Amino acid sequence: MKPPAPAPEPRPPLLSRLSQYFFRGLITFLPLAITVYVLVIFITWTERTAMQLLRPLTGEFYLPGLGIALGAFLILALGGLMSMRATGRLLSLVELPFTNLPVVKSIYSSLKNFADYFAPHEQDAQQVVLLKMPGHELSTVGLVTRQNMKGLPRGLAELEDQVAVYLPMGYMIGGYTVFVPRSWTTPVDMSVEEAMRLALIAFMSSGKS
Repeated sequence: MKPPAPAPEPRPPLLSRLSQYFFRGLITFLPLAITVYVLVIFITWTERTAMQLLRPLTGEFYLPGLGIALGAFLILALGGLMSMRATGRLLSLVELPFTNLPVVKSIYSSLKNFADYFAPHEQDAQQVVLLKMPGHELSTVGLVTRQNMKGLPRGLAELEDQVAVYLPMGYMIGGYTVFVPRSWTTPVDMSVEEAMRLALIAFMSSGKS
């Protein structure tokens, strides 16, 4: 005699299924919409600026896309200038108001250092690690921001064989920096950009795996 077949699982109510479909569609739509919206704003601004700059020289002649090309060229030229020693000295003079005003100094220095961390450097200066304290099962992903403590104030400079690890928070801008023994960290085969992106969404699964 065959055992009775298992009873089919009850299907969720129609309203519940519609809610699931709605939020699933919303999650799919929002990243695309926000990305397209930011790109449209950027392209519109560059095109409008380029048109205002070039119209006195070219008259009514204007090719769509010149704004994007002009913006890319200016950024490339700025990067080339900043690579020159003389231009670097000039930039330090321009930065004086931003690095001396009390409140502006903190904001500007923090943003500049944060952006500089993601600029191209040697590979060992940008390292994603898994931080785990001996004797504990808890692990967390962090970014090594300093390989040594040279140049830091007294009390931190004496920390030998320790690294500074930035622990980003999920769903918000911020995090913590901890100074831990190098042996507590294990390198992770992941780029800094990918680690920050996953940390921003708390390493949440996409549901496809």
